[in-house]
Amino acid sequence: MDYAIIEASGRQYWIEPKNFININRIPIKTGSTLEIRRILFVKKEESIFIGQPYLNQFKIKATVGKHFLGPKLVVFKMKPKKKYKRKSGHRQQLSRLVINTIES
Repeated sequence: MDYAIIEASGRQYWIEPKNFININRIPIKTGSTLEIRRILFVKKEESIFIGQPYLNQFKIKATVGKHFLGPKLVVFKMKPKKKYKRKSGHRQQLSRLVINTIES
């Protein structure tokens, strides 16, 4: 099983070919391909590669699947005994990346 750990949108993701990940929205059209170069760790067949901090000899090709809104989060503030209540919500904009290949 080949897999890699990458850094995208300030977070780290465990990825495998033919799977997808949801990251913060990136300004790229749906259906276009991109190349990810911030690779921290790769396991390919029986070999393991660890970056210091990144692996420059590897690249990951991914396709932008779709852009969508994440689940709604409710933000509620209240101060007891003061009749202060504020309720608002938030939905994060996300992009779905379909991982095509892990290349060396």
